[in-house]
Amino acid sequence: MTLSAPEQIADARFVALTTFRKDGSGVSTPVWVAAVPDGLGVWTGAATGKVTRIRRDDTVTLAVCDRRGRATGPAVHGTARLLDADGAARVRAAVRVKYGATGKLLTTLSALRRGTASSAGIAITPD
Repeated sequence: MTLSAPEQIADARFVALTTFRKDGSGVSTPVWVAAVPDGLGVWTGAATGKVTRIRRDDTVTLAVCDRRGRATGPAVHGTARLLDADGAARVRAAVRVKYGATGKLLTTLSALRRGTASSAGIAITPD
């Protein structure tokens, strides 16, 4: 059975998340993605450029990629939404489950170093 592009993205180890600047140019970043009730969840720092760009424009694209961000699959358009603290906690928990020991270690270190308020959860709904 062949997976659809959104299913491949949900299954992937790394995903290239492209957000858009005011001038319309895309900025792609490799991220971890995990399935959450709100769609596909991305856990990131609250002060990152991608969060700033999503606040202004919720249009994104996603593509399966390698750890360096080189796309290895087709891009899927989607709509991003910044989550509240409870939503961010759900994303963090999903990342811990999907990425195992590495996910647990990085989310814990981030919380200890910067606190949970310094991270953001993003829910993406593929179009």
